[in-house]
Amino acid sequence: MGTAIFKQKNALYALIAVSDCGLISVEQLDGLNRLVQAANVKGLKMTTRQTLILLAEEDEIANLTTGLERIGFKIGTFSNTVRNVKACSGNDDLCPRAVGDALGLGIAIQEKYYGQQVPHDFKIATAGCSRGCTDPLCADFGVMCKNSGSFDIYIGGKGSGRKPLHGQMLAAGVSYDQVFFSLEFVLNRYQELASGKERLHNTIDRVGIDKFIPPLESHEAAAAVDEDFLNMLNSEGASK
Repeated sequence: MGTAIFKQKNALYALIAVSDCGLISVEQLDGLNRLVQAANVKGLKMTTRQTLILLAEEDEIANLTTGLERIGFKIGTFSNTVRNVKACSGNDDLCPRAVGDALGLGIAIQEKYYGQQVPHDFKIATAGCSRGCTDPLCADFGVMCKNSGSFDIYIGGKGSGRKPLHGQMLAAGVSYDQVFFSLEFVLNRYQELASGKERLHNTIDRVGIDKFIPPLESHEAAAAVDEDFLNMLNSEGASK
């Protein structure tokens, strides 16, 4: 895993800052304003992956890194890692077309998996409707809201390069919890089956998508047992 700090042709350094799927609070924005002025940042740019590039002199990078983390940003990663999640603004508050909370799902996924080691860069995208503004079909793991509480999952997509590739459907109409179960299963299988630093779509081409299909029925049955056990405990507690 590498830290996303890159020397540019003009000798400045580009530092990639990661927020919660592109969300920046008023407090963060105020802190960012103070930080970039103190560090004499030469320029800022939002990226297509909902991150923020800060251009600065090399001797300011350490202070910028510390300052960004202090106000709630993460520093970008690259190479053999789960990247930041690209999530649309799909939820009831922000998008009239949203049929599910893609933004909340994306933030939760990023909080759990960001920076995890994998054989190759692993990109995740969530979308709140079939318009797919965040290109979930071109992600290693893409999630598209089908309706409230129901999601379709696609894996093996690739958006970079001259030959972009749409992912294949892994599961349709799964629950919120099953999205996480599926992602965990795919990541584990990817670790087991990848040959060297192989991108996920290449692994799928070599071994077949069947190797990545999660046992959702057994997961659902286990979840039902857990729910029944919890209900039993609650009822016993209420009767005392």
